[in-house]
Amino acid sequence: MSKIALVDDDRNILTSVSMTLEAEGFEVETYNDGQAALDAFNKKLPDMAVLDIKMPRMDGMDLLQRLRQKTQMPVIFLTSKDDEIDEVLGLRMGADDYVKKPFSQRLLVERIRALLRRQEAVAGDAAGTTTGETKVMERGHLRMDPLRHAVSWKGVDVSLTVTEFLLLQALAQRPGFVKSRDQLMDVAYDDQVYVDDRTIDSHIKRLRKKMRSADPDFAAIETLYGIGYRYNEE
Repeated sequence: MSKIALVDDDRNILTSVSMTLEAEGFEVETYNDGQAALDAFNKKLPDMAVLDIKMPRMDGMDLLQRLRQKTQMPVIFLTSKDDEIDEVLGLRMGADDYVKKPFSQRLLVERIRALLRRQEAVAGDAAGTTTGETKVMERGHLRMDPLRHAVSWKGVDVSLTVTEFLLLQALAQRPGFVKSRDQLMDVAYDDQVYVDDRTIDSHIKRLRKKMRSADPDFAAIETLYGIGYRYNEE
């Protein structure tokens, strides 16, 4: 049973969403502000967090920033209906996905299940089998180990979220071949979950930033404007 942390200062949302998630078989922890959630996460992390952005004491952005210092646990943001700045900033800070308020609870459940499936895909087979999806991949200076969710560049470890890992894996599997945004969406999201081009672009920008923290000269991911992205083996 996956444990989901729901963090929102709206008690109606906490009550209704937690009831829905529990009916779907999840274990749910609720918090009405970011600081209360952080205090609990410092003791034990859930499997995933769903965070509102605007909260008292500590908002969702600040909470996400603190979480990313210690864990790549999947995170979904709840954003206001028309605030695109929050969505883009949240993704660039390391959120895996976002859902706009007011939202369908069924949609939120689908997003949670999709993200957990993606996390399982990255973790690979717990028995340690080495299929094409789980064996260690090396492309020039890049090394990816799906079973350990480990990435290194020139021997320097790079910590990636589930989404970032899947996007980099998809690009690096076939160096020199172009992946359209639609193809990358298929890799990172289930068919029934719609995301726009901006979401993929934000994840790629965040991915590049992390790789450049290991190597300021990192340039293996190339943008082909209007087409997509490709990985160039160095």
